[in-house]
Amino acid sequence: MGSSSDVVSSTIAKKWREHPPSSYSLKVDNFRQLEKFASTSDDKYQSRLFSSGGYNWKLLVYPKGNEKDNGKGFISMYVAIDSKSLTSAPQCEVFAELIFFVYNKKEKKYLTIQDVEVNRFNALKTVWGLQQVLSSDSFNNPESGYVFEGDQCKFGVDVIVPSPLNNWEILSFNEKLRNPKFSWSVKKFSQLKEDKYISNTFSVGARKWVLWLYPKGGSGEDGKWVSLYLQSADSDKPKADEKILAQANLRVLDPLGSNHIEVKLNNWHVEQNLGWGRTRFLSLAELRKVYLDKEDALKVEIEFEVVSSTKYYPII
Repeated sequence: MGSSSDVVSSTIAKKWREHPPSSYSLKVDNFRQLEKFASTSDDKYQSRLFSSGGYNWKLLVYPKGNEKDNGKGFISMYVAIDSKSLTSAPQCEVFAELIFFVYNKKEKKYLTIQDVEVNRFNALKTVWGLQQVLSSDSFNNPESGYVFEGDQCKFGVDVIVPSPLNNWEILSFNEKLRNPKFSWSVKKFSQLKEDKYISNTFSVGARKWVLWLYPKGGSGEDGKWVSLYLQSADSDKPKADEKILAQANLRVLDPLGSNHIEVKLNNWHVEQNLGWGRTRFLSLAELRKVYLDKEDALKVEIEFEVVSSTKYYPII
């Protein structure tokens, strides 16, 4: 019977499948009688209307082949869209994928034949199909298994109408942030008495942020470390139609700006209401030795850089 998958041409593919057709099936009790019937009906048999994808269709089978379409010596199969169904469509054309089925009793599977290109049905082209589904010699050979239990056979089709594209996303690696840097001067650092200090609110990446400073460190640090964090200041959830993946460089600068200590905050998402930072950002001893200016001020700086930006459509 050949391999389980056989590409016939660049667009026509044949393969075996156990699952039966889902759109329409045609069982023939007497194939010879079908051939005689078709000879009196333009060489074809037309099924009744069936519905798929919101439209009405007919399955057309040429048991001796469609000679007008170079199908002599083959089984030819087509699908026709109902003209009433077509005229009622708002766009006056319908795109559909067609998969034709021929059952094989010997294999206990269906041979499926498909033109992988999507077919475009409109007023000028209401019928699409394949003129050479299976050769008549192969189909009629008793050893092949397509005709069984006397003279029975089965045909079928899947008509798949793709839904319009409604959801997609655009991923960019070239997104730039406006005003990506924020500076905070913490004055009279040696006189700070509170456990936590919060900077002014600033906006980056369409969100609001603040910096949190713990001059004596967070809980359990015994007053030997300075803790520093980036924290979201938004009370509302961010929009669901965009996500920014970025990194931020959180720094403490020396008075001359020639030296600094820096921590990279990687992969923060503006869609999440979270904070980032380090509990042991800088030892208090080193801070007093290097990073306070003559006026006892500490300069903190954060700079953002976008790694990627994703916009989702449709906008919710």
